[in-house]
Amino acid sequence: MSETDKTPGADTPYHAGQVMLECHDLTRVYREGPRDLTVLDGLTMQVLAGERVAVVGSSGSGKTTLLNLLGGLDRPSHGEVRIAGESLLALNDADLGRFRNRRIGFVYQFHHLLAEFTALENAALPLIVRGQRKRVAEERARQLLARVGMAERADHKPGELSGGERQRVAIARALVTDPSLVLMDEPTGNLDQTTAASILALMDELANSAACAFVIVTHDLALAAHQDRILRLDGGRLVERADTD
Repeated sequence: MSETDKTPGADTPYHAGQVMLECHDLTRVYREGPRDLTVLDGLTMQVLAGERVAVVGSSGSGKTTLLNLLGGLDRPSHGEVRIAGESLLALNDADLGRFRNRRIGFVYQFHHLLAEFTALENAALPLIVRGQRKRVAEERARQLLARVGMAERADHKPGELSGGERQRVAIARALVTDPSLVLMDEPTGNLDQTTAASILALMDELANSAACAFVIVTHDLALAAHQDRILRLDGGRLVERADTD
């Protein structure tokens, strides 16, 4: 068995309705000179497998901080995040990296594509990091690039792509590993209406067929309204909303 296969909880199947993501008393405090700045304050959250949850809130309310904590890119000052029953606090850095590769897909607001790699290579990278053979990884990446309308741009590097095209590559990269949880930061911000609609359809399919859970941070009210639930981040805590007003 490879080291990757030993990642805690990596291969446990999940089904719609089971708890995929939960956090309890999640707190993040930053030190700013002589004072502490509390961004998240005892936040509690639960997302089921197959559920799509939008998180809205004003700029500076802590939405990106929340995503970083949920994805294990940052550690909380207090509290706990559990994904697929696994506490992120219980994992050392190496195990956490492997767990993220197995369970979590990220779509960042600013793409973070590698400039020297083609769209295909960028999309396939998470599978190659996992140890997948390059041919198999690129075949899967081509499938995802086709789904986001980038099949004919697969051999182009990020500098040769528009902002919307780079965003589509980032979405393909996030989904290439068949993650259990996808975290998205303004995923449709650079997309035209037609492409955004195709991304929403792909998210719907993954939620329904693969019980993939989505947490989407957005200012796009139409995108938020398309999700199963809307949570507003206010004062460091989440409030359930029936609308985005």
